[in-house]
Amino acid sequence: MTAHPSLPGELVDGDTLRDRPASWPVVASETAYESGYLSLHLDTVRTPDGDEVTRAVVRPHGAVGVLALDDDGRVLLVEQYRHAVQGRLLELPAGTLDVDGEASVDAARRELNEEADLLAQHWESLVAPYATPGYSSERWEVFVATGLTPVAEADRFEREAEEAEIRQLWVPLEQAVEAVLDGRIGDSMTVAGVLAAHARGLGRTDRR
Repeated sequence: MTAHPSLPGELVDGDTLRDRPASWPVVASETAYESGYLSLHLDTVRTPDGDEVTRAVVRPHGAVGVLALDDDGRVLLVEQYRHAVQGRLLELPAGTLDVDGEASVDAARRELNEEADLLAQHWESLVAPYATPGYSSERWEVFVATGLTPVAEADRFEREAEEAEIRQLWVPLEQAVEAVLDGRIGDSMTVAGVLAAHARGLGRTDRR
C-alpha cells in the first residue's frame, strides 16, 4: 500500500478489500435485557491504548430476506406496518432465525411461504451485510428465489399481528431500484438486496 498522493489515506488494490476479524478484550459484561428475540449487553472493553470504555451491544438471532423474482423480472415487495418507525414499509419478505438449528436458506423458504404464499425451486445467496455494526452483532442474508409457484390455498400460513395486513406487490426490478435511489424505499435489507440484484444483472428479461 502507498499513501494517496494528495488526500489522507492509502491506495489499495480493490481485490484485497475485505473485513478483517479483530477483538478488543472484554473486561466485564452485564446483560441489561434478554428476550426470545434479542439480548442487550453492556460490555466494558479495553482499547489498544489501554483505556476502558463501555459499549452497548444488541445481539439478535440474525435474519434472512428473500428477493423473489418472477419469470418476467418482477420482484416481490411486501408492505407491512413497522411500529418503531411509525410507517408501512415496502420490504423484501424477511424474518428472524428463530428456529434452533435451522439453516439460513431453510428459514428463507419458511418466510417466503409465510409472508408471500410462495414456493421457489431455485435458491441462491445474494448478499450478507451486517445490519448496524455500530451497536448490533446482527447479520442478515438475502437469497434470490426463482422458479416460483403459489402455495395451495388450504396450506397457506395464517398471518397475525403486523403480518395479518401484509400487501404483496410485484414491480419490475428496475422500478424497485428507482424507488430505492429516490428514497421511497428505506428498509436497509431491501435496499441492499435490490441494489445487489441490479448490480448482478438479475431481473433482466433479455438474460433468459
